[in-house]
Amino acid sequence: MSNQFDVVVIGSGPAGYVCAIRCAQLGLNTAVIEQNVAESSQPLLGGTCLNVGCIPSKALLDSSHRYAEAAGHLADHGIGVGGITLDIAGMMARKEKIVAQLTGGVSGLLKANAVSVITGSATLNAGRNVEVTSPEGEVSTYTADHIVLAAGSEPAAIPPAPLDGDRIVDSTGALCFEEVPGRLGVIGAGVIGLELGSVWARLGSEVVMLEAMDQFLPNMDEQIAAESGKIFAKQGLDIRLGARVTDTEISGDGVSVTYTHKDATHQETFDRVIVAVGRTPRTDKLFSADSGVTVDERGFVFVNDYCATEAPGVWAIGDIVRGPMLAHKGSEEGVMVAERIHGKAAQLNYEVIPSIIYTHPEVAAVGKTEQELKSEGVDYKVGTFPFAAIGRALASGETDGMVKILSDADSDQLLGAHVVGPSAADLVQQIVIAIEMAASTEDLQLMVFGHPTMSEAVHEAALAVDGRAIHMVNRPKR
Repeated sequence: MSNQFDVVVIGSGPAGYVCAIRCAQLGLNTAVIEQNVAESSQPLLGGTCLNVGCIPSKALLDSSHRYAEAAGHLADHGIGVGGITLDIAGMMARKEKIVAQLTGGVSGLLKANAVSVITGSATLNAGRNVEVTSPEGEVSTYTADHIVLAAGSEPAAIPPAPLDGDRIVDSTGALCFEEVPGRLGVIGAGVIGLELGSVWARLGSEVVMLEAMDQFLPNMDEQIAAESGKIFAKQGLDIRLGARVTDTEISGDGVSVTYTHKDATHQETFDRVIVAVGRTPRTDKLFSADSGVTVDERGFVFVNDYCATEAPGVWAIGDIVRGPMLAHKGSEEGVMVAERIHGKAAQLNYEVIPSIIYTHPEVAAVGKTEQELKSEGVDYKVGTFPFAAIGRALASGETDGMVKILSDADSDQLLGAHVVGPSAADLVQQIVIAIEMAASTEDLQLMVFGHPTMSEAVHEAALAVDGRAIHMVNRPKR
């Protein structure tokens, strides 16, 4: 293998491997470097998302939802089920099989596109020289016209709850429990905490979520966040806001957690505790001081709108740069950077990146929230429609939640959409397309939506913006 490439990508997660493949498609001699290795000593491709994040968590979310349906909800459909058993080992084996299939797929795609895969820990030095230390300790140097940093992120830690890998774990450890905890504490009620808490609550855990912030899902639309909180509480998630953890102590088979709430100190005991307080960029030791790359106080790499760093020929994408830590955001940044390296004027519309919480029901959003529009002084219109009035939702027994659409009061331009309910992730994607195509609310109103479908809630919410919803009584607009 040559040590000189057109492009070297450091990191093989959704941002890195997508960038590498697109670079190769454009005719660029490309290598991708991955530091993690499997038990077979082969590079562990796919990053956090495929190995210990998006994919395994969604596999467990799906399995746990099916178990909960069989154990407690099929009777509503006239289906009697007896003798339900829970095989955690089998559930975990299914998860691992899915992960192996997808990571193997990434390996096949890189090979098919003639991307060289280098295993080892990489550091970018001056002059776009990349020093790679193999798992065996051998050091090699690679150079390229362009370097793309895509090292990803890792779970954030907090001093009051040090991980022990057994009783107190991060999100990775929470995907590998061998039994259902009788009582589970989750520190953090954000996206990761809600998804993992939902998995184990469905399987029988009593779940208590301790969230330091006073507001639930502060980045979501306030109305949708409030509705989501009600649904999760009904499902049995005990979410305590303004609860700041100050200490944890492992004793015997349990964990004692001390936290403050409303100027009082409280203590709870759990069988296991998950620390889910966010993620931090993995930029430590990624580049040397003379590389020309700089970071902010939180460790995120400084980049411009096109993901170029301050060092010529060096780019950074995905979780290590500004913006939401979302696999799809990183992937599209990877494509944009590959295109720009090849000389194309590619760009990414950061205003139209959907965010999703894969609970059941799902919570999804794109664009502006109502509180953002208020703070910006935008004159806007709003329309909401409940799934309880949708025939398909009633037939499926999934009536919780709503669709909310926001548009400009003067131009009628779509500004945002927020959904909590069945198929929210797929429904909000319809609005992503509409906003990207500069559609108006009237455009949605004039479209024909299939019946009976969940997507009719999108149509009705668009109609409700102008007080024209058909399947509910319209409230007078103020």
